Amino acid sequence: MTRYRLDLSYDGAAFHGWAVQDGLRTVQGTLQEWITRVLRLSDPAELTVAGRTDAGVHARGQVAHVDLPSPGLAPELLRRLARVLPADVVVYRVTEAPDGFDARFSAVWRRYVFALRDDAGDPLTRGVEVRVRGPLDVPAMDEAAAALRGLHDFAAFCKRREGATTIREVLETHVVRTPTGVIEVTLRADAFCHSMVRSVVGALVAVGQGRCPPGWIADLLLLGQRSGDITVMPPHGLVLEEVGYPDDAGLADRQRQARARREREEIV
Repeated sequence: MTRYRLDLSYDGAAFHGWAVQDGLRTVQGTLQEWITRVLRLSDPAELTVAGRTDAGVHARGQVAHVDLPSPGLAPELLRRLARVLPADVVVYRVTEAPDGFDARFSAVWRRYVFALRDDAGDPLTRGVEVRVRGPLDVPAMDEAAAALRGLHDFAAFCKRREGATTIREVLETHVVRTPTGVIEVTLRADAFCHSMVRSVVGALVAVGQGRCPPGWIADLLLLGQRSGDITVMPPHGLVLEEVGYPDDAGLADRQRQARARREREEIV
């Protein structure tokens, strides 16, 4: 088998998230169906993704891999998918993956951006921006977001899954107002747990509206359990912008690191 890396983007509005679900339209299901059909595979294609997005969440820089029965298929697969995929999902690059590559476990970080508007906004962008009551204090939000950087237990911001850890390392946070008036919340981390980004943004909005002080974010990190005081923001403002990987020599080591479960005792 030969492993192929797929770089893709999609408008998540009409998808029930990434992962296959019986009877529902998903990004993974759509891609697997078409890869299987255009290559006339005897066994269904199975994709592994860098970050499983929820229903309604978009992606500009998603990465997946698939194992196929022969080498040299990348150009043909790219060409055939371009002909058959629906308009809301695009595979813009297919390459043979280097040894040790795993779209999920080799990833070093994922970068998400959430778009907010605290004014009337542009009706043409309402599908990718979330309107909130304003005006928002963007500097206060940026100050509060700084507390998220580093290795923490993000249980307060995550929907727990049986057997899954909520410890993550956040590498970068920014909250800025662009020249067009869009407020962009950027979070880059080694990984994210379920609903983490939308919950973090909900907490930052509470700070921006003056309902909570900037220090509240740091207090939430100490809870160790889901907080009922956090509003989970709607999905359509969220975009997976980019996934980062080490150089080829570091792929296998990164896989081993990523598969190791983190515990609270690791947090300093």
